[in-house]
Amino acid sequence: MIEYRNIRIALLGAGSVGAQVADQILRHGDELAARVGAGLELVGVAVRNPDSARTADIPQHLITTDAETLVRNADIVIELMGGIEPARTLILSAINSGADVITANKALLAHHGPEIFDAASQVGAQIFYEAAVAGAIPIIRPLRESLAGDRVSRILGIVNGTTNFILDRIDTLGESMEASLQMAQDLGYAEADPTADVEGFDAAQKAAILASLAFHTHVPVDQVYREGITKVSLDQVQAARKAGYVIKLLAIAERVALEDGREGVSARVYPAMVPLTHPLAAVHGAYNAVFVEAEAAGSLMFYGAGAGGIQTASAVLGDLVTAARRHVIGGPGVVESAHANMPIVPISAISTRYNITLEVTDAPGVLANIASVFSTHGVSVESLEQKTVGVEVPTATLVIGTHVGIEADLAATVDALAASPVVERVSGVLRVEGL
Repeated sequence: MIEYRNIRIALLGAGSVGAQVADQILRHGDELAARVGAGLELVGVAVRNPDSARTADIPQHLITTDAETLVRNADIVIELMGGIEPARTLILSAINSGADVITANKALLAHHGPEIFDAASQVGAQIFYEAAVAGAIPIIRPLRESLAGDRVSRILGIVNGTTNFILDRIDTLGESMEASLQMAQDLGYAEADPTADVEGFDAAQKAAILASLAFHTHVPVDQVYREGITKVSLDQVQAARKAGYVIKLLAIAERVALEDGREGVSARVYPAMVPLTHPLAAVHGAYNAVFVEAEAAGSLMFYGAGAGGIQTASAVLGDLVTAARRHVIGGPGVVESAHANMPIVPISAISTRYNITLEVTDAPGVLANIASVFSTHGVSVESLEQKTVGVEVPTATLVIGTHVGIEADLAATVDALAASPVVERVSGVLRVEGL
């Protein structure tokens, strides 16, 4: 048997994930080589600051600031720098040098995925990105390969561990949003500036990737509807629990039937009420889960750690073994499926349910007035709960659940309610998913 030469690996970035990847390659190289059929040689680790502290020891002779030269002399480039530049330029340089690329860079793929995949297809290079969505959870490969012959109808995902941690503490401990966010920052789940997490930007990037994979259609991240969790109140969370729901920030990718007989794709991120009976309701702490509904396979659930250096490194190393095996065995590898070019459906056209909380004057005729608003906009009420709040000035809180309706009609109903003379304020609006 002819012995295959060592496969040269360049690593870009030595942060919490990169350092763990380097450590695993160096410590378990013999075991990984046995799985691959060739030695794996880490030829260099590109960093911005050679003197920075790291979570794992990396031999100093491997550290370099010359990333460009490093990628031009590698068989496989692992990009764990994050951000758009210089990651984009370095990945394109690696591809043009004939290297396969492994990346965990969700922002780069969400914004520049087509450019990178097209460049790879021109030279027969491979792009692997299991770690870009949901950390250690294997979801990219099942969508890209295992379900490529099926028709995925819908994906519901908890893909941001920070927001799930925050909402879970509000639900289970009765903490405020502020206290739960502070705890997430203290534990390192949330950055000092948590905007990317709590405003849904991180989840939207992942939704774009999942939707593009599931429906074989490029979904630009700027066409993913996005709402964060900052407007979710403790009262809403407690009311949801009492009604048999839990609030989760969901990334949703869905196949939508259009009026002209075609199909479109909806990708969106927002906090939603999920029934306690749904598997996603049991996802606690900083964990992630992705629930896939497919025509032939049925319902599939992928659950696990959505972040963390060693956990995400697991996904990267899985991609590394796959990419390295391709070098040893040969062949074309896995390519992106042909694009179906389905139209992207705006949020106004999707179907969902609303849960609306109103503060109203507690007087005769109020319910009739509100019912008239719903009727005018063609929205059907499924449930209504009322409790009196004021004493000296009688006021009441109404919690109204709707039947399934078109988003545009539901939103117009909320606007009309806010303008109604009997409504003091609309104190909360949440969508209901997973029924």
